[in-house]
Amino acid sequence: MSETVRVAVDAMGGDNAPSEVVKGAVEALAQDSRIKVFLVGQEEVLKKELAQYNDCKDRLEIIPASEVITNEEAPVMAIRRKKDSSIVVGMNLVKNKEADAFVSAGSTGAVLVGAQLIVGRIKGVERPPLAPLIPTTKGVSLLIDCGANVDARPSHLLQFAKMGSLYMEQVVGIQNPRVAIVNIGAEEEKGNMLVKETFPLLKNCNEINFIGSIEAREIPNGYADVIVCEAFVGNVILKLYEGVSGALVGKIKEGMMATLRSKIGALLVKPALKQTLKSLDTADYGGAPMLGLNGLVVKTHGSSKSKEIKNSILQCIAFKEQNISEKMKENIAKTEE
Repeated sequence: MSETVRVAVDAMGGDNAPSEVVKGAVEALAQDSRIKVFLVGQEEVLKKELAQYNDCKDRLEIIPASEVITNEEAPVMAIRRKKDSSIVVGMNLVKNKEADAFVSAGSTGAVLVGAQLIVGRIKGVERPPLAPLIPTTKGVSLLIDCGANVDARPSHLLQFAKMGSLYMEQVVGIQNPRVAIVNIGAEEEKGNMLVKETFPLLKNCNEINFIGSIEAREIPNGYADVIVCEAFVGNVILKLYEGVSGALVGKIKEGMMATLRSKIGALLVKPALKQTLKSLDTADYGGAPMLGLNGLVVKTHGSSKSKEIKNSILQCIAFKEQNISEKMKENIAKTEE
């Protein structure tokens, strides 16, 4: 019998909390019996939200937290002062091994700061990166880093590549994943100072399958399994990816509804088109795990609806079952020797 995966969920974080967060948690419980959810937040508010659901309540528990950290607050001060916030309480569950993972759509800054101060970095990890899976024509790729370390150093990017390779191999199941660094051209001599200094480190690393540089236009075609960059570049790629995807879907729908003929054609292609567009929906892949910590922290979009919350919770299963944190500890320790 599979071991239960305990996921603490920040029920007060995000633009659509608590309703969409609670809905996503209930949907995750209904989809997979291995999950147990701790909904962290204001008890009376959450009881009211849960009143409309009858299923899976035996695997759901409310953990009271009276405070909420907002996007407007300075992250470090908020984490230190609001000890009874849903983010701090939830992360302490992971720190104390009472939960296996923490999922939040709340303040990105507070989640990043809390993850390092409360859950803690694996010894030897210089900077934990955020690493979301993004859809490509060949499946998925891991974009690392997409928002945690804007001013990274070459040694940080080297660690990102190693941790990303391990994640893709153990969680996604891709053997010998191809690693590439984001660049403005394929030639080794191109790029800014960070890319030029990182390139030889990746090239000479025997622990990864480094294939060289990747230009942004090649990312959607799945030319690499692990896409390495610092957070400023990664965040721009991710946001543009999501924006273009949304605009494309909107334009396709608009074109199909333009005339009677296009509407008839739309009915014929709808099943196939729906499946194709579904594969490009970033919400299907959950949130961005923060790698290199002593436990799992997953950051989802602030605008997340129930589907992304549900998938963020479900992605914690593979992380726990494959014992990723321990494997990363072993991998980093081996490198440090």
